[in-house]
This record gives sequence, structure tokens and C-alpha cells, in this order.
Amino acid sequence: MAAKRIVIGMSGGVDSSMSLLLLKQQGWEPVGVSLKLHDGGHIETAKSVCEKLGIPHHIYDVQEDFKRCVIDFLASELKEGRTPNPCAECNRVLKFSKLFEFANAHGIGYVATGHYARSTENGELLRAKDLSKDQTYGLCFLAKEQLSRIIFPLGELTKADVFSLAKKAGFPSLLTQKQSQDLCFISGKGLPKFIEEKVGRNPGPIFGSKGKRLGIHKGLHFYTIGQRKRLGLPGGTGTYYVKSLDNANNILTVTQNRSEILQSEAFLSNLHFISGKLPEKETTLSAQIRYHQPEVEAVLKPLGSGTACITFKKPIEAVTPGQVCAFYKNGLCLGGGIITG
Repeated sequence: MAAKRIVIGMSGGVDSSMSLLLLKQQGWEPVGVSLKLHDGGHIETAKSVCEKLGIPHHIYDVQEDFKRCVIDFLASELKEGRTPNPCAECNRVLKFSKLFEFANAHGIGYVATGHYARSTENGELLRAKDLSKDQTYGLCFLAKEQLSRIIFPLGELTKADVFSLAKKAGFPSLLTQKQSQDLCFISGKGLPKFIEEKVGRNPGPIFGSKGKRLGIHKGLHFYTIGQRKRLGLPGGTGTYYVKSLDNANNILTVTQNRSEILQSEAFLSNLHFISGKLPEKETTLSAQIRYHQPEVEAVLKPLGSGTACITFKKPIEAVTPGQVCAFYKNGLCLGGGIITG
């Protein structure tokens, strides 16, 4: 039987590189594709890994789409006072669409990436074996039709397994490569500069939760619910957390009491279920509102037109407009929505 061809998204990191190796070992016929999203990245590393393994490598330039769908989206959401998740948005509207676009244009039926997740032939999305690296949260907006054609080679492995594989396979440079922790197009330290360039400043007052004026903020778009660093408050005042952003009056409210940033419910938009069927009545499930945050039991109440109210059985911290709320049940990722308030 002829090997099945599969497009493998190649970032040049250890995860996508070892995914390529595993696919080859498992009898697939991989085709490496690096999406050129922006200047920088590790495309040359991806190319060299493909060459070493005897795999064809292609560069697909999608910079204009990435700027429009991800960078401009991020700036627009920040201007509206929301804190978006650019990686989840990229997975939803760009990365997988472009990999499938390339695959379809070349008559290839499957796509693979180095995400820590698992998928089934029936188009289901399951958490990875290594829960500390699980990435299903950022994949919750994928469709059933896509997932039925996606392979996640690392789904049954731990990060330690992947490093061990890279060492044995003779890829020492991948072991010393800095692991990505920030947005792919900007580091965490560079984010304030990015925000200032894209959105500018709009100073306003900072008040404590009891009404005392404490300082001046640079612009509400520089802050997010629960944030405790870079608040610009005088030294020696203790630790404060962002409690709320009043966009109408340009007021930032902070608190030293973490219990004040707990929330028992949230409203959602852009409701998406991987099955393709939105629930018509209240549904009990588990919810996750940030990467690597533990699931909490919740009740989802559909409100129509792709919106819903979700009530958490246990109050959770820093529920933030613009962020993703992913839904789970017994390790199965059901889908997700965008927090609106």
C-alpha cells in the first residue's frame, strides 16, 4: 500500500521537527510546509531538518493574511478594551486554513502539526497525554471536518519524550533552542512597545477599589484583568491587581484583595462546538478560561445567535473580555466561545 501523503507545518522548533520524524517513522509520506507569517522565525532551521530527513520543504508566504487576521485583529481588540488571544485566533482563521489550502492544492489529504493534542478520525479533539503541555485550549475553534484530517504526532508523548527523541535522532541544536513562550511575532517584554506603536497612549486615573486615586495609567489597552505588573504605581504601595477597566470614563480600578477579581459567571459570543451542533438547553461541562488553567465545572446556558451565559460552580480569577473560554467533558474538547463580560 502506498504511503499516505501529509502536510506537516514546520516552524523550525523541536516539536514540529520531531513530529516530522515520527510521521516518517510511522510510514507517512510527509511534505514540510513553513508558513511565513512575519520576518524572523526559524524557517531556515525547518528547511535543514527537512533536508536531513530527506523530506521536501516548501515556504508558503502568508504575511499579508497574518497581518490582517492576527496583528490588526490584536490592535483592534485592544482599542476596544478587550484582551484577545492572538494564537487561538491564528489557529481559528489562518494557520490551519492555510495548511489545508496548501494540502488541497497539491492533492494531499492530511495535515499535521506539533501541537500537544489528540484527534480522532471522527473529528474529535482530546487533551494530550502530557497535560502540562496540552494545547487543546488554543485549538477549540477547529471544525470537525478539519480535525478528521489532522494528525497530532505528539499527542501521546511528554515533552521529555520529545527531547529524548531529538537527542537520539541527532538534532542537538533543537535541544538548546529557546522554547517559545510568547507571541510568535513579539516577545512578552516587547508587547508594551507594540501596543504603544499600534494604539498609542490615552492616560487616565487609577483608582483603588475603595475610591482612592492612586496614580495615572498609560491607556486601558495596556492592562488586563488580574494584571499585577507594570501598573506604574509608586513603589512601596504593595501589590495591586487590575480589577476593572471602565472604557467609557477611561478609569482603571485596582485592588489589593484578590477575592475582588473572582467571578462566578461570564457572557460569551462566537459560540462554537466542534460537533457542529450548538446546545439548545443548559449543559453541564467543564470550562477553561486561560492556557494551563485547571478546568472548573460549569453550566452553559445558550442565549441564541451564538451567545451564551456560563456559570462556574466555583468562582474563578480574572475572567477577561476577549479571552477564550474552552469547553471540556471527560478529556474531550467540545469547543469554545469568546468572553464578552
